[in-house]
Amino acid sequence: MKVHHALRALDGILRREMLRSLRQRARLFSAMVRPLVWLAIFAAGFRSVLGLSITPPYQTYVLYEVYVVPGLAAMMLLFHAMASSLAMVYDREMGSMRLLLTAPLPRWYLLAARLLASVIVGLPLVYLFLFVARFWDVRPPILGYVAVFPALVLSGLMLGAFGLLVSSMSTQMENFAGVMNFVIFPMFFTSTALYPIWRLAEAGPVLATIAAWNPFSSAVELIRFALYLRFDTVSMLVVVACLVAFFLASLAGYDPGRGLWARRGGEG
Repeated sequence: MKVHHALRALDGILRREMLRSLRQRARLFSAMVRPLVWLAIFAAGFRSVLGLSITPPYQTYVLYEVYVVPGLAAMMLLFHAMASSLAMVYDREMGSMRLLLTAPLPRWYLLAARLLASVIVGLPLVYLFLFVARFWDVRPPILGYVAVFPALVLSGLMLGAFGLLVSSMSTQMENFAGVMNFVIFPMFFTSTALYPIWRLAEAGPVLATIAAWNPFSSAVELIRFALYLRFDTVSMLVVVACLVAFFLASLAGYDPGRGLWARRGGEG
């Protein structure tokens, strides 16, 4: 595989993803409205849930900054990853995915380029949300916006690889839409995106255990720590390990000689 061929393929895949995203204005709009609704409405009820002081500075810092905003940023990556995976199911049914995988480049590189392009397209939306959140007095350190970039990329790649794995096991686009709801909401609500682990432990040890083993919780914590100029080694290792595992499993799922593709003759 020559470098200029690899870069040309990545550029083509990235351009396609950007054009597709820009043409789907409703998707862009919903991607911003969803976390803002959570930020403006649902976070107001966390004062009583977390048992915090109603003093505005303390309430704003703990609720919006430490817990809600990083969790909602991770939620945006999760929804974007699953939406991109839905697009891959559509591409497979239309036949364009089969054409992509038959290109004279390694299959792992083509899927990795597709995964990276999806993350690059989704990151500006997350940063736009973090900027808009400043109007709610959510103001992490300025350097936090720089420090959180690697965390967002790693988390986006891990969640995107998970979506890639789910899409490789879906037979039809209609089925995948139902799978998205079955995957997204349990993964989101059984994590530390909205509640700290100690509060989940008080609600029930089983829920706390599920949240601790949930890979999405590690992505949330990695983003949460990085945004405030701290580094969570355990969360980083978990995210990297899950990224590798999900991506390798998705490679097997998209192998034309085995699994779903073999049963359907490699057709979309």
